Amino acid sequence: MPYPKGHKIKVRNKIVESAAQAFRTHGIHDVSVPFIMKGAGLTHGGFYAHFDNKEQLIGEACRYAISDTIALLQKAADQEKQNPKINTVIDYYLSSYHRDKAEMGCIIPALSAEVSRSSEDVRQIFTHEVERMISFISNLAEIDTSKGSALFSTLVGSLVLARTVNDPELSDNLLSAGKQYAKELVRTSYTC
Repeated sequence: MPYPKGHKIKVRNKIVESAAQAFRTHGIHDVSVPFIMKGAGLTHGGFYAHFDNKEQLIGEACRYAISDTIALLQKAADQEKQNPKINTVIDYYLSSYHRDKAEMGCIIPALSAEVSRSSEDVRQIFTHEVERMISFISNLAEIDTSKGSALFSTLVGSLVLARTVNDPELSDNLLSAGKQYAKELVRTSYTC
C-alpha cells in the first residue's frame, strides 16, 4: 500500500526538526544520524532516502532553526505594545529561559564554535543564516546592519558566556549586563 501524498515531506520535516533540537542541545559532532532518526521516531536506515549526507541535514537544520527563532522573536515583538519592540527581543534572547533551554533556542550560539571548523558548505549556509538574523534584528530595531551586527554580536556573545560559566550568579550577571548594553546600543542609535 503506497504512503499518502505528502508523507515523504512530513517524514523529512520530522528528521530536520529532530536534528535542529539535537544540534542545539549537543552540538554537531556529538550527534549521530541514528540519534537524530530515533528522535524523529524512525530507524536510521531511512536517513539516506531523505538526505545525501549529514552535512546536508546540518544545513537544513540550521535553516529550520533560524526560521523557528525568527518566528518566535517576531511573535514576542508583535505582542509588545511599547516601542522599541526590539527591547522585548533583547529581554527574551538574554533571558534565563533562553539560556537554560538551548534545545529550543537560537542555533547560532549553540553551533558557532563547531561551525567555524566545519566544511565550507556548512559554513556558507551558517553565514547566510547569521546574515538573516542580523537583517531581522536590524529591521526590528530600525538600525543599519552595522549596528545590527554589533547588537546581534552582543546578544550571542552574552548568551554563549552565560551558558558557559558554572557560577549561576555570574551567568545571571552576564545576561543582565548584555541586556543593559544591548538596550543602550539601540537607545543611542535612535538619538544619533
